[in-house]
Amino acid sequence: MGAMHQKDLCGCSADEAVAFIYGDEFSDYNFSASHPLQPIRLKLTYELLKAYGVFYKPHVKLLPGRMATDEELLGIHTAGYVDAVKKISETGDAFGDPSMYGADGSVYGPKFGIGAGDNPAFKGMHEAASLIAGSAIEATELVMSGRVAHSVSISGGLHHALSDRASGFCVYNDPACAIDYAVKHYGARVLYVDIDAHHGDGVQWAFYDRSDVLTLSLHESGRYLFPGTGFIEEIGTGEGEGYSVNVPFEPGIYDELYLRAFNEVVPPVVRAFKPDLIVSQNGCDSHHTDPLASMSLTTNAYEHIYARIHELAHEVSGGKLVALGGGGYQIYEVVPRAWTLLTAEVASVGLDNEIPGPWREMCAGHSRSECPRKLRDEPIEGTAANLQAKTEQTIEQVKQKLFPYLGLSVG
Repeated sequence: MGAMHQKDLCGCSADEAVAFIYGDEFSDYNFSASHPLQPIRLKLTYELLKAYGVFYKPHVKLLPGRMATDEELLGIHTAGYVDAVKKISETGDAFGDPSMYGADGSVYGPKFGIGAGDNPAFKGMHEAASLIAGSAIEATELVMSGRVAHSVSISGGLHHALSDRASGFCVYNDPACAIDYAVKHYGARVLYVDIDAHHGDGVQWAFYDRSDVLTLSLHESGRYLFPGTGFIEEIGTGEGEGYSVNVPFEPGIYDELYLRAFNEVVPPVVRAFKPDLIVSQNGCDSHHTDPLASMSLTTNAYEHIYARIHELAHEVSGGKLVALGGGGYQIYEVVPRAWTLLTAEVASVGLDNEIPGPWREMCAGHSRSECPRKLRDEPIEGTAANLQAKTEQTIEQVKQKLFPYLGLSVG
């Protein structure tokens, strides 16, 4: 007799089903019209996937998000911080309302990282940020419960938020909340892999003393880029020693060298840790055109990374994979293409390289520059000898520092 397969959501077997979590209300997470993090990038990605017909595939289910509960937020964030975000959210003013001052005279906004600069206050901030966190948690529940094999929540990936402070455009740390949910509700061992140009500091610190969560971040070195962390020496503490892996790159790192580091570090670490769930953060601000970082990757590197993580999930974690968004500030030219390729890989859907005309017309209505015609970048060859030597040195240092903790051979 053949094996029984659970059927759910799409009517197909659950080991084939993929959930894509999206709603126009995700655009409510909007700091300002001049802020680098523009929510139109989510809408453009959704529309590009729709133009390609991905949501018409029987195994792909488009689902709404949900808000995180206070209990879920408090698994990662302090009560004082969540209360402050709620209070600021009522008026969208972190400075002007006298009621915003605490008993000690401190202002809620600056005290908790909300105000001018990276994280300006806006009305409805709590609800918007909670929706992103709750949607990452829902994506995790769908996978861990077996209703789908994989899930994608492109609004997520806000990896800089700390337990008691907003940071780097991030109010609530949805990846950490999702991981915390999987650990508490399913006793899962979780591996978090972060390919954003910026170090995934908030997630790292949330689980820095844990051995049931391994964080793995590949990023531009903190010597050059916010948040100034993510060095090889940050390996965890106490029970978590050896479960924080960082691969910092020099500015200008290009596809060939990045992928060499990825392939030499990520697969062996995943196999050694044997996670029940992989959560990936897929920031695409490492692209060579991104204005906020100095890396030189193309979509070709992203496709390889997405495929390898997908393969590893099937090899090691029974297919359980939650893919989140992240940074990415080439709103029209890069983000929609990168996350369309991500979703297509997770859903095992092939896509033509020619971008559908209707999407380009829609994009042109928002963008001042020409919208892309091709889904994939042309290859860019890198030749900097100093980058090659430095990258090889970094790979060796990561192996020497971390591999023994995981029972891996350094050679």
